[in-house]
Amino acid sequence: MSTTIATCRACGGKELAPVLSLGKTPLANALLAADDLAKPESTFPLELVFCPSCTLVQITEEVPPETMFGEYLYFSSFSDTMVKHAETIAARLTKDQGLGPKSLVVEVASNDGYLLQHYAKAGVPVLGVEPARNIAKVAEEKGIRTLCRFFGRELAEELRAKGERADVIHANNVLAHVPDLEGVVAGFGALLKDEAPGQRAGVAVVEAPYVRDLVDHCEFDTIYHEHLCYFSLTALDRLTARHGLVIHDVERLAIHGGSLRIFFSKAGAYERSERVTALLGEEKASGVDTLAFYAGFANRVNGLKTELVSVLRDLKAKGARIAAYGAAAKGATLVNFFGIGADLVDFVVDRSTYKQGRYMPGARIPILPPAALVEKKPDYCLLLAWNFADEILAQQKDYRDGGGKFIVPIPNVRIA
Repeated sequence: MSTTIATCRACGGKELAPVLSLGKTPLANALLAADDLAKPESTFPLELVFCPSCTLVQITEEVPPETMFGEYLYFSSFSDTMVKHAETIAARLTKDQGLGPKSLVVEVASNDGYLLQHYAKAGVPVLGVEPARNIAKVAEEKGIRTLCRFFGRELAEELRAKGERADVIHANNVLAHVPDLEGVVAGFGALLKDEAPGQRAGVAVVEAPYVRDLVDHCEFDTIYHEHLCYFSLTALDRLTARHGLVIHDVERLAIHGGSLRIFFSKAGAYERSERVTALLGEEKASGVDTLAFYAGFANRVNGLKTELVSVLRDLKAKGARIAAYGAAAKGATLVNFFGIGADLVDFVVDRSTYKQGRYMPGARIPILPPAALVEKKPDYCLLLAWNFADEILAQQKDYRDGGGKFIVPIPNVRIA
């Protein structure tokens, strides 16, 4: 069911250096139904490595995409933060790129239409590409034209042959998921509009968790089997350049614990900004492009494990009741690697109605609606979805007013 790679996904380099081992874990989004509890779960090695040839950080195990994404339980629209984030960038690009009824915006891994809906409301034609059948169906029901396919060079060329060319391509938190990096980036190049008289060249806008923040803030729970790669700007710059594409702008975002948003297009279409040059220089100075930058990361992760588990056990020993918030993939990585099960956490809550009534993979902790925090009144709630801390703490005012406290695990254990 899985394949172990021996060479770099981006450049084919053969000297992959170990960074961190998280052992064997189940698929982070493979939530269990009640009938599954009596069955064994598949687990896969989770080993993080560094390629000194192109600086890409990646995991070595590949689970077939169809296994992970054929049916999927993450719906972006359940996060107010994500919907607002999408609305803001859609409005900005509609203005900056002069989009209108004759334009086309494509999103790769478009989920339930949480982003494309904002373009559609503005009268801009859209096309979503979403491989999860259940999620693509939801997007279509919202009126978002969606292809239930995996994106790559082949699909891009099919669309191009039909006369579909993109003014904007979005790829939010997806580039890390694809085993065929070269094919997807080549697909961007094939689908983007060329510059022509009266027509601006198409631009691709990619967001991905920033490996520098991951290491600096000990965000190890971003590592799971869906996330094959962890990007620096240096690695992305080399990847796009191999396909005649140029990153002309970059932004650092706070979302998801620290992300990069890059803007790239065909060579010569746009002038490279000073921000790109500056961040590449910062990475060089800090050593992100060397193995030495990642030294000590494993020790810090193991130290965090010891600290959090000790806190939870001490609270339990004193009679405290503990729940958790967020049945997301990062939560599954944390509870499984840290060995946190139903002996320490009574239940997990999540806003997604698609997850409620299921169980966390590996740990097998039941998932309930957020209202359970007020109803059951646990003393503490472990915030697994710490990347949405502000949103969740605001939503759970009643629980907190009733005396409930949140345990935020990353980057350091603290009580909120």
